[in-house]
Amino acid sequence: MNGHRGRLFDTGAPVQIALCDRTKPSGPAGSTVIGMGEMASFPSNGGTCDGYLADGGGPGVIVIQEYWGLVPHIIDVTDRFGDAGFTALAPDLYRGQTASEPDGAGKLMMALNLEQAAKDLSGAVDLLVERTGNERVGVVGYCMGGGLALVLATLRPDAIKAVAPYYGVIPWASAQPDWSRLDATVVGEYAGNDGFFTPDKVHELESTLRGLGKEVTMHIHDGVDHAFFNDSRPEVYSAEHSLEAWDRTLELFRETLR
Repeated sequence: MNGHRGRLFDTGAPVQIALCDRTKPSGPAGSTVIGMGEMASFPSNGGTCDGYLADGGGPGVIVIQEYWGLVPHIIDVTDRFGDAGFTALAPDLYRGQTASEPDGAGKLMMALNLEQAAKDLSGAVDLLVERTGNERVGVVGYCMGGGLALVLATLRPDAIKAVAPYYGVIPWASAQPDWSRLDATVVGEYAGNDGFFTPDKVHELESTLRGLGKEVTMHIHDGVDHAFFNDSRPEVYSAEHSLEAWDRTLELFRETLR
């Protein structure tokens, strides 16, 4: 993605949104909102991308999926942001594909076309700016999506002003961003027991960004595992740490996107 920044994001076309006839999967037990949003289609630099949109009437927030895809958990999280007053959009980066086992999810992630993902995410930014009338957009991402949230902030510094990466950094050597382009406040949420994105890697990134004068705070949640926010995975979910992270993310977006 780094070599194509200028070309990828110059759509030059007005944003239009069309509802899709695809049925929304039901959320997991304990969802805070039932059926608030709807599937939608939006322009993606000459093509289209589908996504799940929950319009709470406020500033725009992009929700980026884990490596499982646009599964019920991510849809539920998007609904929660809508219920909290944001206009939340979760782009379907896998084009309808999802996985329920790690091997399948890993294959989908490895097959992800990063250039196309960049186009889709930029189209999501444009949609939210036009729909809300607010040029300041936030992005939150989980696992793979946490890394992509950071990448998007460097590719669209004109609009992305708040980033909340959850237990994800940049796993692709070919997609290391130009951190100097970042113009957003970063507040990350990471797991102390994470075997994928270890605390030392998180602190290394935090140090790099601070060295460039960026506003960044990475929170390490001691005693919890990767994906502690995912309440559809009881083996790793932590209600206490999830609530703490959620409240902090809402505060970030409410303070930064006004």
